[in-house]
Amino acid sequence: MKTKTINPKTEFLLGAGLDVLHEESREWQDTVEFWKDETKFFADVLAKKEATTSEYGKMLNDLDQIHENLFDYLAQDIIDHEKLLSRLVKGEKGLADGSYREQHRKLKSRIELFTKDFKNFKHMVFGYVKKL
Repeated sequence: MKTKTINPKTEFLLGAGLDVLHEESREWQDTVEFWKDETKFFADVLAKKEATTSEYGKMLNDLDQIHENLFDYLAQDIIDHEKLLSRLVKGEKGLADGSYREQHRKLKSRIELFTKDFKNFKHMVFGYVKKL
């Protein structure tokens, strides 16, 4: 039997007021902006190093994937999520609080996964640069 680990913070936040969820979404937007800056920094650092190893090529490829995911999908999904909240707060018919909260939970899960992947990428970059 498979058991699911529940993050108490996630469960608490999903029961919180919409203003709290809005604030968390704003924090995600700030985090994405910070990741953008970090990604630019890593690209600059790696571009200054010689592109002679396959490990370097893999890092650049990973950086491209991060860039695509970060800029094209994750950031836009947060904006769309905020727009949905706005429509919900305005009382637009056909929108449900529960649907918004479920979408928030899924987005939070994606942010957490991306955070983990980005940390792993940073460790790889730092390890590579230290070897040079």
